[in-house]
Amino acid sequence: MHGLDLSLFKITPLNVLDILLVAFLIYQLYNLIRGTIAVNILIGMAVIYALYFVVNLLQMRLLTEILGYFRDVAVIIIIVVFQQEIRRFLLLVGKNASLQRNKAWWRYFFGKAQAEKNNYARIKPIIDACKSLKQTRTGALIVFAKYYDEQFYQNSCEVMDAKISKRLLESIFQKTSPLHDGAVVIAENKIKSASCILPLTDKVDLPAQFGLRHRAGIGVTEANEATAIIVSEETGELSYAKQGRVKMNISFAELEKLLNKDF
Repeated sequence: MHGLDLSLFKITPLNVLDILLVAFLIYQLYNLIRGTIAVNILIGMAVIYALYFVVNLLQMRLLTEILGYFRDVAVIIIIVVFQQEIRRFLLLVGKNASLQRNKAWWRYFFGKAQAEKNNYARIKPIIDACKSLKQTRTGALIVFAKYYDEQFYQNSCEVMDAKISKRLLESIFQKTSPLHDGAVVIAENKIKSASCILPLTDKVDLPAQFGLRHRAGIGVTEANEATAIIVSEETGELSYAKQGRVKMNISFAELEKLLNKDF
């Protein structure tokens, strides 16, 4: 009779690092699917796997054969069903890597003070437009795309490629404007398109007052590396969506901090 191999339970710094990295990845994946229908799908797959092991132990050949097909194609099922979540996860990894690199180069060549000054000049027209839209309770959805995916946006948008200005944003979202029904997409420091029809989030735990504008703002941040400002038509309240999450009733000081960080 052989003794228990205690070397399997030996704790080393690499083992601890391995466990921490796995825990971090699981936590990030949980954040990506939390509150979405993907959670129910994942639970369903777990139930099928558990049922497979039970019927296999009980030697129920027919059910074992049928459920075995699900086990054999599990990887394909995960890729097909969770393609949006996988895309978001890869974007999150790429974003963290590129963001740190871009910050380092920017500060090296221009200095922190100059970078902040230039960034404020970019976001001031947007903040001023949001102030006006909030005051008049004009509904608006402004999306900031890190990477402008032409195939994703242009299929349902009016292409503009215009300079960002307070007056232009105000005029787009006026109720009499033919472009007001939809989102404005800002990328590469320009208003790239307007009147965009965006995918809605499939989250089921959103506040009851959230309409299509809020759901579209959240949905686009789930499907793409983007953030969104939503101005409520009913209350004038400002919300900020990022990575499928939304901050409600933010102040203009908070909005400036968020845009300085993300735009």
